[in-house]
Amino acid sequence: MTAETRIARLESRAVIAVGGPDWRGFLQGLITQDVDSLGPDDLRFGALLTPQGRLLFDLFVAASGDGALIDVAAEGRDDLLRRLTMYRLRAKVTLEAVDTGVFAAWGDTPPPGDWRPDPRLGALGWRLYGAAEATARESAWDAHRLALGVPGPADWGSDRTYPIEANFDLLQGIDFKKGCFVGQETTSRMKRRGQIKSRMTPVVFEGEAPVFGTEVLTETLRAGEVLSGGEGRAMALLRLDRALGAELTVDGRPARVETPAWWETGS
Repeated sequence: MTAETRIARLESRAVIAVGGPDWRGFLQGLITQDVDSLGPDDLRFGALLTPQGRLLFDLFVAASGDGALIDVAAEGRDDLLRRLTMYRLRAKVTLEAVDTGVFAAWGDTPPPGDWRPDPRLGALGWRLYGAAEATARESAWDAHRLALGVPGPADWGSDRTYPIEANFDLLQGIDFKKGCFVGQETTSRMKRRGQIKSRMTPVVFEGEAPVFGTEVLTETLRAGEVLSGGEGRAMALLRLDRALGAELTVDGRPARVETPAWWETGS
């Protein structure tokens, strides 16, 4: 069956334009993703972390002319702009908030235009910066993302989650070979250990999603907590040793983990 391609404007996202002769080196030393090798049509997913290695901002970096566009949560754009300005020091870099639309498309084929594949996961679809005709609400896009088991900013908040807990390592959000970035020491140490205790994982249940922070239990033991979600499905930050393969309850209801296929295949 052919899946109709749908397009949504992501009002929850906003854009910062980055330019100047030093822009690549400037971003390269800050974010989790490599930008030195960013090509003209490339789009990459990454984050800016705290020095202690916790998530501050998820972001996409899209090459644009002689610089790049940073796609970030709209509510965090001003804060990110301030932080980048603080880090700029004497670097020859320009930073500007711009009114560029952010669109997502998903289905069997990309719409005509300058759509770029979502770097996290092929099934997520494509992103575009500019103008497009929306055929769906952003809530439909969020439902599509949640159905694929991909967490979003509502799940990690600010300065409370490690990027590996939010699956950035499985969603092409961290380049472990690129060299230094803010928070690298903690992030690399978690990766080297090879044992990730907790991850954001979809859970399924009957009825409406419990409120954010509701405990997920295996018998009487706490296995984690519910994050964002909708009817019958939510993301949860779970202790893998307690949650995987276990009978769970959430808000008194039976629940189960639904491990995404891309955890193993990476696509």
